[in-house]
Amino acid sequence: MTDGGPDAVGEMPVIDVRNLTKRFGGKLVVDNFDMAVPRGAIYGFLGPNGSGKTTTIRMMCGLLTPDGGTGKCLGYDIVRDAGEIKSRVGYMTQRFSLYEDLSIRENLDFMARMYRMPDRRRRVSKALEDLGLADRAKQLAGTLSGGWKQRLALAACMIHDPELLLLDEPTAGVDPKARRDFWHEIRTLADRGVTVLVSTHYMDEAVQCDHIAYIAYGRKLIDGPAREIPAIVGLFTFEVSGPDLRVLEAELTGAPGVEQVARFGSVLHVSGTDKARLAAAVNALDGEGGIRVTERSTGLEEAFIHLMIGAADNFSESFAGQTPPQVLS
Repeated sequence: MTDGGPDAVGEMPVIDVRNLTKRFGGKLVVDNFDMAVPRGAIYGFLGPNGSGKTTTIRMMCGLLTPDGGTGKCLGYDIVRDAGEIKSRVGYMTQRFSLYEDLSIRENLDFMARMYRMPDRRRRVSKALEDLGLADRAKQLAGTLSGGWKQRLALAACMIHDPELLLLDEPTAGVDPKARRDFWHEIRTLADRGVTVLVSTHYMDEAVQCDHIAYIAYGRKLIDGPAREIPAIVGLFTFEVSGPDLRVLEAELTGAPGVEQVARFGSVLHVSGTDKARLAAAVNALDGEGGIRVTERSTGLEEAFIHLMIGAADNFSESFAGQTPPQVLS
């Protein structure tokens, strides 16, 4: 009999993993990854494509055996109790993985059968109503748009009322309205007490999360409450506008105290960790030829751009032997 289980969870993190490591073909894909996800949180798992997010999620929910490290999910050991974890977790993959030649209702009924749900027909009907799918219940899944496929996939992974929902790039390829609607559903689930771990590379989705971990090239760079991430990074930002942003960007790039320059619409966000030097560089241009400089709060996107500048590609030839960066938390 294994230790752990629902009675052992209490107030412990829903996910608690330490030093997870995974290699494929001799390449280190996940490098000593730690994470603790509190119950009831929406936890954003961010990083660029190819950074190891999917591999890490699969290890945390028992779908992939780590080469090193330990951890628990819902109180169960991620290696010894993988079957128990999978029965209690809802996992939504990057790609639509349901049967396109079955209707919406038939797909949900199939999933309910797999989980051996009692009162199956009622549960399926409730899932259709909850996700706004009832009017399309007879429509073949293969004829649905990206947004409707997304709703169906969410209904399917929620059919067994999981305690934990793992969403792997759930809004990739869907339109902005569908993304907004999807996040409304996620917030509703979180309000009911469901813990949600969602991987994404969209910054506008990151602000929807209570906590954020950022992974790049297999290594965790930062972990903490979303609102505190910019302060943890220690980055200061000024907004600079003017008649010719291209010239302004070239002039500011590499200036003393300026560590990054990013264009946001009709303005530049100029950032650095030494506020005095940064302010001197941007204020020297203020008022010249219509240039305006304003201090602003650093956002998540500026913080993540800053983190990425110092991150090394784990598939590059120069990666081997590098010292891992200090994790910020």
